[in-house]
Amino acid sequence: MNSDKHEPRAYSSEFVDGYNRAGNRSMLRAVGFEDEDFNKPVIGVASTWSMVTPCNMHIDELAREAGSGVDSAGGKSIIFGTITVSDGIAMGTSGMRYSLVSREVIADSIETVACGEGFDGVVAIGGCDKNMPACLMALARMNRPGIFVYGGTILPGIHKEKPVDIVSVFEAVGQRASNKIDDDELKQIESCSVPGPGACGGMYTANTMASAIEALGMSLPDSSARTAVSKDKRVECVEAGRAAVNLANKGICPRDILTREAFENAITVVVALGGSTNAVLHLLAIAQAAEVPLSIDDFTTIGKRVPVLADLKPSGKYNMVHLVRIGGLRPLMKTLLDEGLLHGDCLTATGKTMRENLENVGPYPEDQDVVYPFDKPLKADSHLRILYGNLAPEGSVAKISGKEGLSFTGRAIVFDSEENAREAILDGTVQAGHVVVIHYEGPKGGPGMREMLAPTSSLMGRGLGGEVALITDGRFSGGSHGFVVGHITPEAAVGGPIAIVQDGDTITIDSVANELNLHLSEEELKQRLASWNPRPPKVTRGVLAKYAKLVNSASLGAVTDADL
Repeated sequence: MNSDKHEPRAYSSEFVDGYNRAGNRSMLRAVGFEDEDFNKPVIGVASTWSMVTPCNMHIDELAREAGSGVDSAGGKSIIFGTITVSDGIAMGTSGMRYSLVSREVIADSIETVACGEGFDGVVAIGGCDKNMPACLMALARMNRPGIFVYGGTILPGIHKEKPVDIVSVFEAVGQRASNKIDDDELKQIESCSVPGPGACGGMYTANTMASAIEALGMSLPDSSARTAVSKDKRVECVEAGRAAVNLANKGICPRDILTREAFENAITVVVALGGSTNAVLHLLAIAQAAEVPLSIDDFTTIGKRVPVLADLKPSGKYNMVHLVRIGGLRPLMKTLLDEGLLHGDCLTATGKTMRENLENVGPYPEDQDVVYPFDKPLKADSHLRILYGNLAPEGSVAKISGKEGLSFTGRAIVFDSEENAREAILDGTVQAGHVVVIHYEGPKGGPGMREMLAPTSSLMGRGLGGEVALITDGRFSGGSHGFVVGHITPEAAVGGPIAIVQDGDTITIDSVANELNLHLSEEELKQRLASWNPRPPKVTRGVLAKYAKLVNSASLGAVTDADL
């Protein structure tokens, strides 16, 4: 339990108690406070609602449900907003530079409002890739009683009697470029793939992080596995509001839940699900905010003993909604617990341990093939590979399902930006046997560490997924698949070896040895690095410039408040 602040009204009392706070109370009366509300714990409901993206378009309704749950449990709710950036809309454009930046802005804004207004606890509701880890980062920093609610996954669209989603559209662009489909079919896919509210439907970053957060214990059981449009999701929000009051009354704070063992549970679940490479970046960032020691090498250590069990997109067949239909995440977690791969004694936001939460959970139906048996996995160990070598002396992150092979050697074709790389893929410049190198797209160099869904999807759409590799100091969407390596550190902007790769250089990616190497002699490598000169910053004012100045390495989580 949190020993410093254990009273239910530990923070709001400073703002509203006593005759000298009459002015404060007067302001609060105008937004709905009655006399009795000044004696209740005040719970902020952080809503990431906006009409910017379908992932978040329904969260205003969920926030109101959470507020009603707070109020019914004896608390006083205050709903407040923060921003979001749609990765799907910004993808492939300069706007994508603001995506990872938004994670920091959202975390900062939740912290600013909650601490500035004296909230005793927070319910944070997120539905898109960056606002979800941002919510957890804020809760971990403040260490006030808090809980997270996932906005829920989208239902799949249907094209030619097959499920489709946003990644289907990006891959269709590659199919159109190689004349495998025409403009009419591209429009059909475009028009039906995103049918309404909810986060992108595969085991992409949003569903990966929702699952990781549930495994951390920071959301209610089944929060990760409910569709955005379901009645169950609204009921969950009411329950989360009530749970937040319970946490405040009991003095249970995020850092009581976010232990080292909880992060090990989250990594285990991410691996078993075949989750997004972004989980590496975001779990490191959340751990940093919680002051829990975690490194990229922990993903290797844990990954050696955890199999990939879920056959989910992008590498597999099924969407998140199919996992929801067979029982969600909890039967998988119960299997992992029974196999000794989860720490069952970790405290959770229910006030109970993980083992207690899973006690009465049954197995999946026998006739399903979404989640494979533990003794017959899709892959015996992790698909997330942390690669080192002379191209990545501080590490990099690969997502190797095994379907694309376990190693790749090819000739470099180098691009200074995502746009140039995608154009070369679509016009046929990139050929089988190439290793596409996209550098100067890291956290500082981008700035903003853009996702490379557009070029990776273009490769898939053109049928080059197994014949071309792609490496970058940027990162990937959870929808990216193929032979891809991102988060290469040090990044090009600070003089990392990826900066000096030239067209025609030979590169080897080896996911068995966990190595990423440039076939140059040590002498030639040193000569190139010695002749490298830093490039002038792309921006000198505004949020991107501030981010570039403050952000640390991707291998440390790409956070902006470390060691300030």
